[in-house]
Amino acid sequence: MTPLDSAWLAENPLPQPEGDTDKNRRGRVLVAGGSETVPGALRLTGEAALRAGAGKVQLATVERVTLALGMTMPEAAVFPLAANASGELGDAAGPVLAGYLERCDSLVLGPGMGPDAAAEAILACAIAEPRAGLSLVVDAAALGAAGNMTERLRAHEGRVVLTPHPGEMVQLMGCDESRIKHDPAALVREAADRFGATVLLKGAQTLVACPEQPVLRYPGGGPGLATGGSGDILAGIIGALLSRGASPQTAAAWGVWLHGEAGRRLAETVGPLGFLGRDLLPLIPRLLATSR
Repeated sequence: MTPLDSAWLAENPLPQPEGDTDKNRRGRVLVAGGSETVPGALRLTGEAALRAGAGKVQLATVERVTLALGMTMPEAAVFPLAANASGELGDAAGPVLAGYLERCDSLVLGPGMGPDAAAEAILACAIAEPRAGLSLVVDAAALGAAGNMTERLRAHEGRVVLTPHPGEMVQLMGCDESRIKHDPAALVREAADRFGATVLLKGAQTLVACPEQPVLRYPGGGPGLATGGSGDILAGIIGALLSRGASPQTAAAWGVWLHGEAGRRLAETVGPLGFLGRDLLPLIPRLLATSR
């Protein structure tokens, strides 16, 4: 495995905007997910995308929470999607979401979606028509549907990032939990090859695999990152970096590093436990600036 450290980052810099750029050329991120139970998840993902340099963020979620979400995040456009009886995104949300994809450079699908969401129907609509200018981050409940869509994900020619934690990886790969413990690097590499995607396996150490590339290992930002909303923020950072033109591997690796280093700094200044997911957000711009 290859360390994901300052040397790797220096060899794989992020694309930087020109001086005369505008918000559309800086990258347009669409985040889809949420539920009536977890209405604030998209706020974390959307703000993370802006903090990581995206120029424009759009949020698509269940209709009943759109007004509140828009009021808490005035920088973003908010689009309503149909909900089911459980207050999760329903089958009818998929075709509507697909209609929004021309307006973005990257889609982050899954934050805040629960087990009762129509994840398979929505993911199928989102990935039905590959477009060279569109990258995808598949996160949270959407990962549960991804295991059945190998060829449709491969059709996106590598422009997909999958972000499972260990439980989601077992579901994604249909494998025994022991594989996570005994050889996680081999498993994450197998997943990257199967889906033709960049796959990061989140945990105490995070592994990033990309087809035909060495597995990257980040040692972790500490146990404080194991808190609600933390993964939503990581997905938003990656979505932003993709929208800015970074390759999937570069976006995933930088996202892992930025997220982890923010956690490490909070552990030093606040304490190893007890900081909130949203406390990570203000640290992202400074980390980006100091690591250039």
